[in-house]
Amino acid sequence: MGGKMEKIFDGKKKLKLGTEKNPATVNVKTKKRMKEVEKIFKKNDWKYTIEVDRKQPEDITDLDILLNWPKPQKAEEKIGRNDPCSCGSGKKYKKCCGN
Repeated sequence: MGGKMEKIFDGKKKLKLGTEKNPATVNVKTKKRMKEVEKIFKKNDWKYTIEVDRKQPEDITDLDILLNWPKPQKAEEKIGRNDPCSCGSGKKYKKCCGN
């Protein structure tokens, strides 16, 4: 049984994209496009590096990720067992609809 255990978590936290230590990196084909993309980064105060190279395909994946970052969702408010029942009976939830 002397198999090697696979290391799943190495203890390193992923750095948030667009920060000083993990700037977003994009590739564009023209200086005009660079200015458009740069404007978005500056408006959102994200750190970035932009490469302009006509021979390389445009790659703005990091920018897309930042622009579509999931928003925190608010959890639904739960009815506690001892709260008044939501049906309006005046009874505790556990004695009415929660049984």
